[in-house]
Amino acid sequence: MADDSQTATDNLAYRYPVSIKGVVVNSGRLALLKNERNEWELPGGKLEPGETPAQCLTREISEEIGIPTHVRDILDAWVYEVSPKTCVLIVTFGIAPIYDAKFILSCEHKELAEFQPNDIEHLQMPKGYKSSIRNWLACLANI
Repeated sequence: MADDSQTATDNLAYRYPVSIKGVVVNSGRLALLKNERNEWELPGGKLEPGETPAQCLTREISEEIGIPTHVRDILDAWVYEVSPKTCVLIVTFGIAPIYDAKFILSCEHKELAEFQPNDIEHLQMPKGYKSSIRNWLACLANI
């Protein structure tokens, strides 16, 4: 028999929106997008009801940078404070483009740019993204 007091407590727990992001390396360059806070970020977005993280990421990357992809390894997960009192659970994955393709900017972001891996340390972006990029580059170096 289920413990109703535990169920009620769990239902009152704080819930974070979930954002699934991908580290896309195409021909040795990273695809990054500039958001409304003037931060560089990884492509991806909010997990929709009924979607798996891989489905979400495939859809979001196609919408945001216009390339087909294969979702690979989970890299990291952390809670990011977007603004005071607004937090999001970020989950990052390594992405393998299905073929070399030119990135195409959608209307969702201010800018799309390709960076060399060494460029990321100087960019205005959350530390968690930088960590995920380093993790994926290390994985790619071992393949």
